[in-house]
Amino acid sequence: MAYGDGCSLPLPLPDGSLFLGFDCSTQSLKATVLDASLAIVAHDAVHFDSELPHYGTEGGVRRDAAEPGRIVSPPLMWAEALDLLLRRLKPRVDYGRVAAVSGSAQQHGSVYWGRGAGAALASLDPAWGLAPQLAGAFAAPESPVWMDSSTTAQCREVEAALGGALALARMTGCRAHERCTGPQIRKMFQMRRGIYDGTERISLVSSFMASLLIGGYACIDQTDGAGMNLMDIETRQLRQDALEATAPDLDVKIGKLAPAHAIAGTLAPYFVQR
Repeated sequence: MAYGDGCSLPLPLPDGSLFLGFDCSTQSLKATVLDASLAIVAHDAVHFDSELPHYGTEGGVRRDAAEPGRIVSPPLMWAEALDLLLRRLKPRVDYGRVAAVSGSAQQHGSVYWGRGAGAALASLDPAWGLAPQLAGAFAAPESPVWMDSSTTAQCREVEAALGGALALARMTGCRAHERCTGPQIRKMFQMRRGIYDGTERISLVSSFMASLLIGGYACIDQTDGAGMNLMDIETRQLRQDALEATAPDLDVKIGKLAPAHAIAGTLAPYFVQR
């Protein structure tokens, strides 16, 4: 289920192959199916506020009235949206012809998987939807997203630990901004230590969606990983000093980074059988 050495699909592809792409943005989850000539075969979207109102989002997010600047989204909502979107496309798309699946997602957002979540991903029952099976899979039921601006103190702490804003920018590509994942993780460690300690894996939104699709933890890709204040922009690998300035044992919780064009894995049996 991890990224492999191969970065391309085996060729030639079967005649009539289709290609499925997702975009998990702030307000909706969209899917487009293309054929080999790049013609659109099908397109659909799930709008979080109107179609999944039980999550109580406005513009796809929740604003914490008790903590100014804290803006989050429930990762379970994204999982339920994936199920709904695939069911909606099924009458129009022969999934047996889909040769590859890819996607993108809002940058910076962090998902905190609880202990045992990896096993839960690997044993999903196709008779049931994702949401009821993953309801207990998260150490944090809400994910800080790119709109969050509550981490100013953590930004300054990370910059100070690594030689200042300019030094951090030279190392990781930018100074510490409130939306960046590293300061968000540091705040989780400082303010919600029980959640951090109970976290088995931290995903970005993009690797979270990929994890659902492959039935295991997908690596964070280097393009999204560049927005964490944790990756060395020269080597494209996590910096140990940045990890240590953020939170303990973070290398274990994040895992390895992978090229954006690498293949994450094969589609989980859950989706094949469902």
